Amino acid sequence: MTVKAFSRGAAAALALLVSGAPQETVAQSDAAAASSQRVEAQNLKGVADFIDGVMAQQIASHEVAGAVVTIVHRGETIFARGYGHADIDNGVKVDAERTLFRPGSVSKLFTWTALMQQVEQGRIDLDEDVNRYIDFTIPPFEGQPILVRHLMSHSPGMSDVSGISVQTVEELTPYGEWIKAHIPARLWAPGTEIAYSNYGVALAGYIVERVSGEPFADYVENHVFQPLNMNSSTFREPLPDALAPRMANGYELEDGRLAAEPFELFSSIMPAGSGTSSGADMARFIKAMLNEGRLGRTRILKHDSVRLLMSDSMANAEGLPSMAHGFYVIRDAGPRLVGHGGNTGDFHSLLVLAPEADFGFFVSMTGGDKSSQGRTDLANAIIGRVFPQAPASRVAAAQSEVPPTGTYRANRRDYSRDPRPEFDIKVEAAGANAIVVTSRDETTYWERIGPMTYERVTGAREGGPYDRIRFHGDKNDLRMSYASMPYMAFHRVKPEDAGPIAAGGDK
Repeated sequence: MTVKAFSRGAAAALALLVSGAPQETVAQSDAAAASSQRVEAQNLKGVADFIDGVMAQQIASHEVAGAVVTIVHRGETIFARGYGHADIDNGVKVDAERTLFRPGSVSKLFTWTALMQQVEQGRIDLDEDVNRYIDFTIPPFEGQPILVRHLMSHSPGMSDVSGISVQTVEELTPYGEWIKAHIPARLWAPGTEIAYSNYGVALAGYIVERVSGEPFADYVENHVFQPLNMNSSTFREPLPDALAPRMANGYELEDGRLAAEPFELFSSIMPAGSGTSSGADMARFIKAMLNEGRLGRTRILKHDSVRLLMSDSMANAEGLPSMAHGFYVIRDAGPRLVGHGGNTGDFHSLLVLAPEADFGFFVSMTGGDKSSQGRTDLANAIIGRVFPQAPASRVAAAQSEVPPTGTYRANRRDYSRDPRPEFDIKVEAAGANAIVVTSRDETTYWERIGPMTYERVTGAREGGPYDRIRFHGDKNDLRMSYASMPYMAFHRVKPEDAGPIAAGGDK
């Protein structure tokens, strides 16, 4: 979902980091598990020319105004390049070292880093009720409280929230006040189902603030950014005077041309996505994470903490990638890939790590609506080039398997509002061993690779990645999950549920 599909003011609120993940990102293939964990030399050879070619395509066809791409391997930045313009009207090109981008929900990784620092210091217990650490009360669901650990897996069992963006600085509410005034409805038991929660991450940041005694923006600067010499990174809005001149403009396509947009304001949920950073700074963070929390002589996390962040927590569907702890899993093996994506109204970003291969990259783009898909295409191209995989073997369905046709609705939405059927997903059978999936104006074709599991046929370059869908649950509450979206699930809509969804009911 893209913010600009709606009116700009209300839509940006719904869309902050709506997802973040490339919509065709990686699922493990049959060949992946057997592949090498290291980066093959031939896969890196010519990668600069390869990325230049992909970016030329994105700028020409996906309304991209500007972009930055940074790749790290074995502790070194092996590629850093800016593309297009930071300011079209004034002819200012993107500088890979200095131009600032909005990473959106990739900012959440700094929040989880801060949280784990406080866990290390004994101030936070991941298995404690969140209410222990805050000065207001999150009501339990049927007697079950939300644990800090549930925030990290995006499984607090809450509705999503709207109104997280404003148009002017004067409208901003300090995020600690905002989250007290906007406690989402509790819908199902915590730890039972993943539904991406910006509120949950803002709450995690508030917990860090409360137990450390430092305002969140100060805390991250003092304990994450400054130790890593990430001097071009901040959660503050508006930007500090020293950084503002380096900020790339956000853009929207108007009458066939890219028009600059005002600086977006998300600090009402600051820890969930109000970050600003440069490609060079993101490379330093990647290096620290790949080195188990250490950059040079500076350590921001213990190695066990980094390993926890990247380890599996829970999954909506067995056999598909899961949430990690803060990170989400992009690919289970061949090698294992973890990361996080982010969308604001104007910026589209993704950070990917392959810890076993000591490899990672960050991409961010600004432009019109299509630039979000441009980010996805570029990220998938890099993954498919560096860690290629083969499509899975096709498997014919047993006669007893009923095709999972129907309309499916995301479990991640604001339940205080009527559902929006235009965002539902329609699944139709295409013979006994294939399905056609329609989501808004896109129709895709998927072939069966196992029980109630399908792999996308088109949309990937040679070498992948190849997305997967798995249908799960019982016939009265059939669910659909994508490999590329471990942070949410889709429930089949019953005819009686075509209208507003009741709290705690069929989602």
